[in-house]
Amino acid sequence: MRRGLWFVAGAGAGVYAMVRGRRAAEALTADGLRDRWSGVTLGARMFRDEVAQGSTEKETELRERYGLVPHGTPELEAGRHKAARTDDTEGST
Repeated sequence: MRRGLWFVAGAGAGVYAMVRGRRAAEALTADGLRDRWSGVTLGARMFRDEVAQGSTEKETELRERYGLVPHGTPELEAGRHKAARTDDTEGST
């Protein structure tokens, strides 16, 4: 009984090591590295899109809460551009 148990344990460990070795060898091939890199870029792209979407939703929520213009140029920047234009025209005359 003891020898059979150790035989099964050894065979199971051998199969496990062989499977892990094949996975590691596949991961280090050119195709495996390319697959892993495309997975990383896809994850980064999805993260970027989720952050942009969350940022847009939060901005919309804050604009609605404070009663600001939903779209378009922010009011402070519009005033700054107007003042910059009058300064430029005054100096040229």
